[in-house]
Parts: sequence; C-alpha cells; structure tokens
Amino acid sequence: MIEFHQVHKTYRSTNGRGAAREIPALKPTQLEIGAGEVFGLIGHSGAGKSTLLRLINRLEEPSGGRILVSGEDVTALDADGLRRFRQRVGMIFQHFNLLMSKTVADNVAMPLRLAGSYSRSGIDTRVAALLDRVGLKEHARKYPAQLSGGQKQRVGIARALATEPDILLCDEATSALDPQTTASVLQLLAEINRELKLTIVLITHEMDVIRRVCDRVAVMDGGEIVEQGPVTEVFLHPRHPTTQRFVLEDEAVDEGEQRDDFAHVPGRILRLTFQGEATYKPLLGTVARETGVDFSILSGRIDRIKDTPYGQLTLALIGGDMAAALARLDAADVHVEILR
Repeated sequence: MIEFHQVHKTYRSTNGRGAAREIPALKPTQLEIGAGEVFGLIGHSGAGKSTLLRLINRLEEPSGGRILVSGEDVTALDADGLRRFRQRVGMIFQHFNLLMSKTVADNVAMPLRLAGSYSRSGIDTRVAALLDRVGLKEHARKYPAQLSGGQKQRVGIARALATEPDILLCDEATSALDPQTTASVLQLLAEINRELKLTIVLITHEMDVIRRVCDRVAVMDGGEIVEQGPVTEVFLHPRHPTTQRFVLEDEAVDEGEQRDDFAHVPGRILRLTFQGEATYKPLLGTVARETGVDFSILSGRIDRIKDTPYGQLTLALIGGDMAAALARLDAADVHVEILR
C-alpha cells in the first residue's frame, strides 16, 4: 500500500546572523507498509516519526526520494492531484484539531463539504452513520468544549473516516488521553481496521500502544529506522538498544536493578518466551518432574500482543539434569535465552 524509496527530509534553519544550516530530520529510508495492516512507528521525541508520517500525505514535502501509495507516485502529484489523493487519506491528530465554533456534526461534515461531491442529504446521512459508529450519535449538536478528551478524539476519528479513505494516519492519537480512554480509543481503531480493512499508520512513544493494536512496528532513533518487523518478534526479542529500552519501560523494569537482584540468585538464569497456546500449558511442572530440575520464578509477564497470547518468564534453575531440561524446553518451541 505504501512504499518509501530512499525518502529523506532536511529542514533549513537560519541563525540571527543570517547563516543557514541544514537539520536532517529523516535519513534516506526504505519502508513498505502492507494493505490492511496496522503499522506502528515508535520513537522518542525528535526521532523523526512525525516527519515520516506527514510525508505520506505530503503535509511535509520530502527533500528527496519517492513515495508510492497503491503504485501511484505521490511525490509527483500536482496541486489538484494532491487534493484528490488526500481525500483517500484520513488523519487523526494528537490535540484533536477540532473547530471549536462548529458543532460535532459540522466538524465531521467539513471534509465532505470541502470535497464538493456530496449532496446535503448525503452529508447528513453520512455524518449520522459516522457518529453512531464512534458512539457519539447523541452528541451531534454539542460543541467540542462540551466533550471529554476521549469524545473529542472520537469526533476526530469520525471526521478522518468521512471521505471513506483507504489509509488512516494517527499522529500520537492517544498521548493526550488517560489510560482508560486510551484503551477504548485503541479498541475502536482495531475494530475500524477489521471492519473497513483500512491501512492504519500510527506513531507513538508508548510500547503498550504498539502491543495492543499493531501488526508490525518500526523503531526510530536519530532520524532513521533502527529495527522493524512483526510486533511479536520486535517486542519479545528486541535487538537494538533503543528497542530494548522501550520494552523495559513498558514492563517498568530497571535493567541495572534487575542485574543486581539476579547477582545473588544461585543456579542457571534463563529467560523463557512462550507464544500462542504454549503460553497456557503446564510445561514448567512437567519439565521439573521429568528432569529433576528445581526452578524459582524471578520475574514474569503473561499478556497479549494484539490477538496473540504470550508469556515471558525469568527463572533460576538448580540441580537435576540441566541439559535434559533445556532440550525439553527447546522441543516445546519455547525460546530460551541463557542470561547466566
């Protein structure tokens, strides 16, 4: 659906003496985003993720490279072509960007009126259906100031869907919301993805957002993608230090403290990763009985990555037939990482 071919972006800045300097926001980037998937971009502030997102619909102009959407070269479009293209791309903003002097219904209707190809009755019907879809039908005549943050974001989602786009761009769509409201908005986005088969690209600095709704993720640092892949692989087996920090932050684990705690634990230290149905099988008890190995659980987490259950346990193993225990875990398709 979306292809980046050596796309890069550089900003020019002028100091007080008139001297210009170039600031690279996005280094030459190769990227493919598949049709119908939820693709996440994660990075700390200044990593380049907002720049990359806004290049897709040319809210930012690339300094070089080509961007293809469904095979069409977006970077070659003139003003009229770009206007038509943007009707196929909805966008949700971090701070909602609603018109405060317009009602909820008028905010959602705005893209349809600007498109100029919808009748008044057609607009009214479409707006009513969208507000019903996001659970705000009874708020149509209210103004944004009368809504909560989560309700405002739902208005933003309805507005982004107005012209029946193929792509939905989410610019930190949940960072201004509390955890409970964030969960409801993410659930709504997941439902929209399933029902409408939209391609969704979202940026965030929270790994939990990626874990809940995304199929694949790209981790950004210093204007480049440093790691990417399926969320299950990147989340459970992070390779780049930036990714590892995001995972530790999500699990509320301090890496240094964890090492200090384990330094005084006797035995072999392992980290086990389970996925799918293996997450719920009583494997550890079986291995302990068969091999005579005793174990203690030092830390662990059982959760889901989108629709996939997973578990990660850090164990200390003592005594018994250690080689047989490791072989038994490997045979059960458990990913084993020996920490010590």
